[in-house]
Amino acid sequence: MSAQGDCEFLVKKARELVSEDPWAAKAWLITARTLYPSDFNIQYEMYTIERNAERTASAGRLLYDMFVNFPDQPVVWREISVITAALRSDCQDKHAQFLRGLFETLPGRVQCEMLLKATEQCFNTVEKAEMLLLLLRRFPESVVQHGVSLGETLLEAESIEDLDTPVNCFRKLFVCDVLPLIINTSDMRLPPSLMYKYMHKAAEFYIAYVTRGPSADGQLPGSQEAVGLKSPSAHRGSQRYVIDGLTEKSSLVSDPWERLLDILAVVGALCEWQGDKASRSYPEILQRMKKLCRYLPSLEGETLSRCRSQVVTCAALVLFRSAYLYVSTVQPSLFQAHCSPGTGPWILVEDLSSVYSEVDLEKSAKHAHKKCKLADSREKTVSSDDEEGLGKGRNRHIVLSKADVPGWAETLDSFRTARESWDLLHSHEALESEFSKICSSWKTDTWLWLRIFLTDMIIYQGHYRKALTSLHQMAAFQPLQQGPMVPQGSLEHQRALIQLASCHYALGEYRLACEKLLEVVCTLTPQAHDPSRTPEELTRSTRTKFRKGSDLRLLPCTTKAVLPFCLQLMLACFKLRAFMDNRDDLALGHVIVLLQHDWPLGEALFLKAIDKICQQGSFQYENFFNYVTNIDMLEEFAYLRTTEGGRVQLELLPNQGMLIKHHTVTRGITKGVKEDFRLAMERQVARCGENLLSVLHRFCINERVILVQSLP
Repeated sequence: MSAQGDCEFLVKKARELVSEDPWAAKAWLITARTLYPSDFNIQYEMYTIERNAERTASAGRLLYDMFVNFPDQPVVWREISVITAALRSDCQDKHAQFLRGLFETLPGRVQCEMLLKATEQCFNTVEKAEMLLLLLRRFPESVVQHGVSLGETLLEAESIEDLDTPVNCFRKLFVCDVLPLIINTSDMRLPPSLMYKYMHKAAEFYIAYVTRGPSADGQLPGSQEAVGLKSPSAHRGSQRYVIDGLTEKSSLVSDPWERLLDILAVVGALCEWQGDKASRSYPEILQRMKKLCRYLPSLEGETLSRCRSQVVTCAALVLFRSAYLYVSTVQPSLFQAHCSPGTGPWILVEDLSSVYSEVDLEKSAKHAHKKCKLADSREKTVSSDDEEGLGKGRNRHIVLSKADVPGWAETLDSFRTARESWDLLHSHEALESEFSKICSSWKTDTWLWLRIFLTDMIIYQGHYRKALTSLHQMAAFQPLQQGPMVPQGSLEHQRALIQLASCHYALGEYRLACEKLLEVVCTLTPQAHDPSRTPEELTRSTRTKFRKGSDLRLLPCTTKAVLPFCLQLMLACFKLRAFMDNRDDLALGHVIVLLQHDWPLGEALFLKAIDKICQQGSFQYENFFNYVTNIDMLEEFAYLRTTEGGRVQLELLPNQGMLIKHHTVTRGITKGVKEDFRLAMERQVARCGENLLSVLHRFCINERVILVQSLP
């Protein structure tokens, strides 16, 4: 029998004995190995028996022998691949733990050599990187030799793939796994330029990760060549693929802002930044950068360059984090982490608290009768305890109710911090230039969430013309967003229209403001029942502090809040025209209709309108009985027809003016007109129980054309 035949016989005999007498099988294989020490099959069979019996020490020795004596055998590398996969996995089953224990029995030198050679056997980028990462973690001294080259390989692979987002498998491995090893290895000596490059790569990844949209599926894009694929042909011709086995759980990154802060602290120490080495919060970092900026004019050379890079890097991170925190509250649906059903956006608009008070409230004595008792009870207002504002810069406040926005103080503080960061980055030409380079590299002009913050910041600064431009630019963002298109009647669409209307109003462009408001109102459906306010709410409303008109308000984008705001803003648009010296009964009539909302807040302004009508001696508004259902207003107009009220000529019925003008006014006809007015009033009183919001909603829709045409 030949030697090969003898080997096969001995191996076969051992296999037959394994189940019934494992020790006999082992003896046969020891004999075979003694006779034929260079035969791989005998040693592999011995390893298989020990591995299946989960005898860690003996299996480890046999694996070591095979690795040393038979390094070219594919079966050996298959075994090593299984073991390294267990090392990279967080699986805690019994077999995985056995494989890790087997590897631990190998000498450290052999472990290092085995991992290096296993890395060479990998042909896709991600698997090779993960294998090398295993080596770097187990043998930190190898970071100096392999760390930077691994990082550059991952960044190069990302560049070759031309992926459309920094949130991909290559960048995640680099930022979350490789970079911490590089910067925390004391023996590494990297130039500042490379440290800044890595810092910016990490910042871009973490910011993009936190601000990713709700359509992101938790799996990171990679390449067909670089990673194993599920359904390789499914996306042929596309640059975006899904990593095989990289589940949503393994793609999650915990505490991204804190991780970024840790990297910033280490990089700052390595680059010899100014300031103490203690860990700081983002607001504290901003305050430190403000102080550091004072010394910029006196610095030069390398010191100036280092200080400038420090300020720009730190302030930019504070800006993006604070802007994100603000936008994640005012429009949470943009972000995966904050997307929750029923959570609508918030809108930064002009505060209309003073819409009822900006005219002379002095009342004429002849109208101080029992129908005006509500006006007599009006007192000077004080600040409401339920309203809070943040007055920062330009003496403007952002007003909101504490009950409306959970965490309102933190939201407004984030907005302030982001504004201050932006101002700091644009306080010096050199800082602005370097910051612009970062923005260009990261393509921040495509970040819709950042555009929302910048638009709100511009509105806060009072640059309404620039805000209009920015709002129109945002409309172009919608097709670029992942997920379904924003429908015309959606809350997000309404948000843009309302903000446009608010800006047009602030610029005195009342017709344009009214057009946008009516476009919004047409998409709304009033509540089935007009919500009645409690006495406490009524008292709070009448105590609301009237401001000078320079404040802003965060308005919830809900029908309950939006429709009243639209009515108030329309009132503000018509008010100045209605009370100017020239007579404009149409505008004055619109004001009276709109003043019904939130009654009796508008009662003083209504009395001002009555004063003007009395001074004119007449008033014509043929839509009066279509939309005025407020009992106090009806009684006031009925009183105007009496002798005590001044016998004011009122033309409130359709075609009433034509009837008077084109016929001889006899006592009979006049009596007929009076009778028609009396009957109309009686019918109108019967309508006082109608849903007021429905009446005003119908007013906006039916009179849309005439409302717009009434404004200059």
